[in-house]
Amino acid sequence: MIDFRLDPRSGVATYRQLVDQVKHALRLGLLRPGDRLPTAKEVVAKLTINPNTVLKAYRELEREGLATGRPGLGTFITGEPALGGTLADHARLHAELSEWVRRARAAGLGREDVEALVSSAVFESFRETA
Repeated sequence: MIDFRLDPRSGVATYRQLVDQVKHALRLGLLRPGDRLPTAKEVVAKLTINPNTVLKAYRELEREGLATGRPGLGTFITGEPALGGTLADHARLHAELSEWVRRARAAGLGREDVEALVSSAVFESFRETA
C-alpha cells in the first residue's frame, strides 16, 4: 500500500501531490492494478488534511482511468499510466540514476543539491527537444 507524504513547500496543491504519488508508484511498479489505496479516513488520520482533498484526488484518479471506487470496499487501482519506453528501460535507467545519486551523496551533496541538479538536467534536456 502507498504511504502518502506531503511537501507543504512544493507549491503543488495537496490533492495533486496525492495523484502524482499514485502515478509515480504505478510507474515504479510499487502499485499495480487490483491494489487498494488507503481509505480517505486513513489518509486524513496520517496527514491531517481535509477528507474532501483525498476524495478529490481519488476522483481525479478515477477520471484518468487509473482507479475506481467500490462502495464499502475502498478505491482500487484499475489502470496504469502510459509509459515511455519499456519496463526494462525503466529498470535499467533507475539503476543507473540510483548509482549516480549514491556517487553524488558520496561527494557530499545533500538532497536539495541532488534535486536541483536533476531538475536542471531534466529542464535542459526537454527544452532542447521542444
